[in-house]
Amino acid sequence: MQERHDAPLAPLTTFRLGGPATRLVTAVTDAEVIEVVREADRTRTPLLVIGGGSNLVIGDKGFEGTALVIGTRGFELTGTHLELAAGEVWTDAVARAVDAGLAGIECLAGIPGSAGATPIQNVGAYGQEVSSTITEVTAYDRHTGETVTLTNDDCAFSYRHSRFKQDPTRYVVLRVHFELEDAGGLSAPIKYAETARTLGVEPGDRVPLADARETVLKLRAGKGMVLAPDDHDTWSAGSFFTNPILTAAQFDEFHARVKQHLGEDAEPPAYPAGDGHTKTSAAWLIDKAGFTKGYGTGPARISTKHTLALTNRGDATTEDLLALAREVVKGVRDTFGITLVNEPVTVGVNL
Repeated sequence: MQERHDAPLAPLTTFRLGGPATRLVTAVTDAEVIEVVREADRTRTPLLVIGGGSNLVIGDKGFEGTALVIGTRGFELTGTHLELAAGEVWTDAVARAVDAGLAGIECLAGIPGSAGATPIQNVGAYGQEVSSTITEVTAYDRHTGETVTLTNDDCAFSYRHSRFKQDPTRYVVLRVHFELEDAGGLSAPIKYAETARTLGVEPGDRVPLADARETVLKLRAGKGMVLAPDDHDTWSAGSFFTNPILTAAQFDEFHARVKQHLGEDAEPPAYPAGDGHTKTSAAWLIDKAGFTKGYGTGPARISTKHTLALTNRGDATTEDLLALAREVVKGVRDTFGITLVNEPVTVGVNL
């Protein structure tokens, strides 16, 4: 277990933003993780758990407390059952599952971060969500002081949400268990229209696993969503805002505003979201509110490849980033009556 004091946190995040932590500890076993958490709870020391740092916005003043980096490793495949340690690099785990000929997470390739973060956010992209394949999560329960196993139902998954996100100070994820599919080297049915179109197939078709993974990686790279140290469009948290899910009344009001601002022929993206709700596109809202690719003149700007990503152009501060985010939120709300919600977790700051 490694320990440092007054340690910079910016290098541990994909934004490369944020001040130092009073104490930074890297734990490489589950026992070490639990030891650090218990110590923090016993001494009432604020605790920040860091995985891959791809979903964090840390304030410029840093974090006054213990920052715990989950550095555990473990990839165990038994038939179609996959167990990952929380610190496993997610995109590497996806590649290994594809190499093993197992389907279910191949369209989640290229997503930065750690395996332990995936159930917290219910990570999803290109027609797949981890909630479809996670069977259970092993976690340390800070309320009871015990290691517990939560089933898929216990996790209370929904769109970019879970029990872990709802109660962020209770559980520390240690292991994630998946049930994948042996489809003879083929992918799960392709659900996302853009992926199907790029592959030259129909939604619902299966393709070779490697083709599905490579196609998603190319699509993500084209939007600046695959990490590249020299590409400032990837100095981001990926999608900064979640796609809004609206009630029928909210969608009707939104639809009327679209007509008012964009003309009678304008139609917003609309996707059924269950229980009479409709999901629309945050990227579309941002663009149509006037925040196009590359928007901004300061050190924090919208990506030149995707309107949903806010980026650090190299010398931004967290306050620069938040100023841009607030401008976007206000612009979308004033234009369409919808308040965007940030996807990354904020530490020491508020949007």
